[in-house]
Formats: sequence, structure tokens, C-alpha cells
Amino acid sequence: MSSAKKFVLLGATGSIGESTLQVLRKHPEKLELIGVSAHKQSEKLHSIIEEFKVPNAHLICQGDQRVPFPKKTNLGQSTDQLDELAAHPEAELVVVAIVGSAGLRPTLAALKAGKDVVLANKESLVVGGKLVTDTARESGARIIPADSEHNAIHQCLLGQEERELDSIILTASGGAFRDLPLEKLKDVTLKQALKHPNWSMGPKVTIDSATMANKGLELIEAYWLFGLPSNKMEVVIHPSSIVHAMVRFIDGCCLAQLSPPSMTFALQNALLFPERHAGVEKSLDFSQSFDLSFSPPCHDRYPCLRLARECLSQGGPYPLAFNAANEVAVDAFRMNRIGFVQISNIIEESLNKLNTNEPTCLADLLELDTVIRSTASQSIALLGH
Repeated sequence: MSSAKKFVLLGATGSIGESTLQVLRKHPEKLELIGVSAHKQSEKLHSIIEEFKVPNAHLICQGDQRVPFPKKTNLGQSTDQLDELAAHPEAELVVVAIVGSAGLRPTLAALKAGKDVVLANKESLVVGGKLVTDTARESGARIIPADSEHNAIHQCLLGQEERELDSIILTASGGAFRDLPLEKLKDVTLKQALKHPNWSMGPKVTIDSATMANKGLELIEAYWLFGLPSNKMEVVIHPSSIVHAMVRFIDGCCLAQLSPPSMTFALQNALLFPERHAGVEKSLDFSQSFDLSFSPPCHDRYPCLRLARECLSQGGPYPLAFNAANEVAVDAFRMNRIGFVQISNIIEESLNKLNTNEPTCLADLLELDTVIRSTASQSIALLGH
């Protein structure tokens, strides 16, 4: 009888999904893929199903389906069916790699069913942090962070007393424009924004890295994962992306986690936790020189980071509003409807118009998310870009 850990991979065709599959190929005796989902890349999803003989699948845009899926594959399309896949009775683990706030519902479904969640979707905690963590607590399920920064903190804190932790430090590459003169930011193109200096990621996350909205979202995620207030969380620019995060203890000592800039390291740690096995890729070679420099971020260059920190401090509906407005603004930039520097302007306008109490249930969260997206869309329309 196989002792492999059965898991579901939501968002299988994206960059996180690809890295997850690399780990699976390395450790087929440790992991068994029983369910996959994708938004619209049907051919890629079909290839995954064929390679790993996956019995359950979900494809949102089935109109994009160009190849027939195996008849033995249970193929879903509705939102409810995605939730059912996330809560599949045979799954021990669910990897949530769906981009954006769309990951919230299946994350909640998995946790409610008592499934451990390998979370590579920071927006779930940004949008519904209290609801997500309460659901995990009630069911006894674990949230295992798969973002490289949060997984690094998770590793650094193993065996440590919570009361001995002073603060955490998230590192950031600075994105595609970290060295560009500020006055030139208004003229950057989408093609330039998608050229990340270190990481290979999807387009939305790559743009978020350039604005550092991504790091702002990670601060909010870290609050829910590790319970530290904003003033106990730092962000530093670390151009080489070798140190993924650091933790500082009350005695002044710091621990750091280092690995090459590839998601396979964090994902394997999360998937096989608490075990360690041979990695997919080579570790750091300390016979070679590399840069371990750090510097504070410039808020004139990264206004999205400032806005996210303010939203974390204000709490309530503000983190959700930040995320929703950012998703709309990034989509508009990708469609050439706004310029790069206007992404933060749209977010700030949307936050300034926010006037509501903190949502307390999933329906309220989704309703507010829709309202904020409409507000941001209206601001973009008024620009007439």
C-alpha cells in the first residue's frame, strides 16, 4: 500500500503549479496528485492529467478546451465544483496556487474539510485573514506557507518559543525598476515590467514585484500567519534574492533562510513538511562569491508598499480594498489603459472612497470585493487613457 501523500493542486498551469510538479517528479514515492485545476490552459492541463494520471480536474473556461480529456477524468467547471475538488475526501493536502482573490473560496473549502493547505495564494489571507485563520483553527487544519518569504520564516521559527520572537524581516528584490531613475517610471512599458531580474513568475505577480504591492500583500499575509503587528515587520531590498527572510529574537540574534531564487525550495519544504529530502535544484555554492547586501526601500519609488502598510495598520476592510483595487489596476496596466505609476494612484483613490465596516462572512467579503473593483474601474474609466 502506497504511503504517498495524496494532494490536490489548484492553479496547476501557472508558475507555482509548474514548480510543484517539479517536486512531484522528484519525489513520486512521497506524493500522489489526485486533483488539478486551471483557469483556461486546457492543453497544458490535459498534459498534466496524462502525465500523472490525475482522476479529478477542474477547468473554468471549458470553451478553451481544444483537446478531449480522458473519459475517466472527473471534469468540473462551476465554482461549487472547484470547492468540492478542494475538499476532496481522499486529499490530505491542498496546494492553493490560484492567482488573486479567486483563491479564497477553495482555500476556505479545503480548511473547512480539515485539509492541510499549502498556501501560495497570499490574497486569501489578505482578503479574508480572520475568516481563514478561524476556519483552520476550528477544523484543526494547518496552513503551511509556500511563498518563499513566509516559508523561510516558518523554517526559521521551528523549535523556537513564540514569546522569544521580536520581529521579522521580509526581503524584496526591488523588481524590474529598482535602479531606474524615478522620473522615468512614468514611461515604462508592460514588456519592461515583466522582466524580473531574478524570478520566473506569472505576469500579475511580476508586475506586483515591480510596484512592490507584492511585498505589501506579504506583510498583511505575515500578520495573519505569525501574529505580529506592523511595527514588528520590516522590508528590506536584497537584490540577489538569496536571503528570503530573517527573524530577529528578543536577545538580538537573527536567523536567516538562504536558497537560490527558485520556488521549488519553498514548495518542497511545504509539501513534504516536516520531512526533508533531496532537492529538485542545486543549493548555493559557497565557493562562489555572491551579494548579500540589504537596503531600505524608497517609498517614493514604491508607494504601493506604503499604502499596504497603512491598510495593515488600519485593519478592517482596508487590506481587502487594497488587494481588489490593485488587481483591477494591474489588469488595466496590462491592457494599456493606464500607465505604470497610475497603479498606485488607482489604489489610493479607491481606499480614500472606502466607507464600510469590516466584513464578517464570506458573502460580505465577496460583496465588498465587487464594490471596490467597481470603484477602481470607474476611476480608470475617468482617466480616459
